[in-house]
Amino acid sequence: MEDCLAKKMEITVSEAEKRTGRNAMNIQETYTAYLIETRAVESQSEGQCAPVESLWRRYSEFELLRNYLSVTYPHIVVPPLPEKRADFVWHKLSADNMDPDFVERRRIGLENFLLRVASHPVLCQDKIFYAFLTQEGGWKEMVNETGFQLKADSRLKALNATFRVKNPDKRFTELKHYSDELQSVISHLLRVRARVADRLYGVYKVHGNYGRVFSEWSAIEKEMGDGLQSAGHHMDVYAASIDDILEEEEHYADQLKEYLFYAEALRAVCRKHELMQYDLEMAAQDLTSKKQQCEELATGTVRTFSLKGMTSKLFGQETPEQREAKIKVLEEQIQEGEEQLKSKNLEGRDFVKSAWADIERFKEQKNHDLKEALISYAVMQISMCKKGIQVWTNAKECFSKM
Repeated sequence: MEDCLAKKMEITVSEAEKRTGRNAMNIQETYTAYLIETRAVESQSEGQCAPVESLWRRYSEFELLRNYLSVTYPHIVVPPLPEKRADFVWHKLSADNMDPDFVERRRIGLENFLLRVASHPVLCQDKIFYAFLTQEGGWKEMVNETGFQLKADSRLKALNATFRVKNPDKRFTELKHYSDELQSVISHLLRVRARVADRLYGVYKVHGNYGRVFSEWSAIEKEMGDGLQSAGHHMDVYAASIDDILEEEEHYADQLKEYLFYAEALRAVCRKHELMQYDLEMAAQDLTSKKQQCEELATGTVRTFSLKGMTSKLFGQETPEQREAKIKVLEEQIQEGEEQLKSKNLEGRDFVKSAWADIERFKEQKNHDLKEALISYAVMQISMCKKGIQVWTNAKECFSKM
């Protein structure tokens, strides 16, 4: 971790800007660009700060970077991007992806994504990631030159592997079930939070009615007027404070959403392992088939029904020379198949070792982050309740002085 990029470079997404331009289809579109600022962390002995470098990136470029990392490092739980459009929101919050409050939260999420990658012991060393942070032009060309899209596995192939693997690794099967359950639990938690936020919004805003009633009442009461007016003021301030409070609460919701999306990153690692296992089983099956064919040709016996066997019965047996030639070809294919199988076994073992090390790192990070997020959320709720008690304590004092 001492060599990670986050230790050597300060990375911030400091600004978001709404822009208008033309897309690949030459259609005018409105989009948001984000300003990435980086600065090398100089040693204290040098006594001066390095200059800040900056460049603008679109959300789609962040997506391209993450897709590249996911394909290039299939054994790694690649950090997720923040949501492109708001989800699990309480009804007074805009779901518009151009809404300034949502754009601000996404800016924070994109900065968090970059810091996650820069802190990862493997991802931080990637040259393409460094170019993304420091190179204004030519970055996309560098990505495309890697040919990562050709390495990407199709969804159909992944689905096929899921259903046809005969000996799935129990650990990855359990991990996939865990990621499904994690996503389900956090989704439910976010829906509950949105409903609670709606109710809180209603409760706070109803206090504004108290403020209006007390204010109107104070106008017709001479002796009690000042007390009622003061109590009404406390109610109005309390009612108005909910907007800022719930905006702050969205920050905690975004921390939970990050792990909602991390669940998919976990499943991606599981799918890649299934594909490798499926390829291994297919290679083993093909090798077994070739060995059987070679044995049948060598002994002249056919163990299973085949079209070749029927053909030889109908049109006569092959000559010894033809049979020897076929045996030679099969032996070469068997030798090649054994080497390939050995290579795939080694690749599979390396994948499992690397993947499990990263999964353990992820679990430690997850436990720490979710603990902090839930504690902060609880502290905020306690603070809100104390604020409500204080408002009514103040109102009580106002009433006592009447």
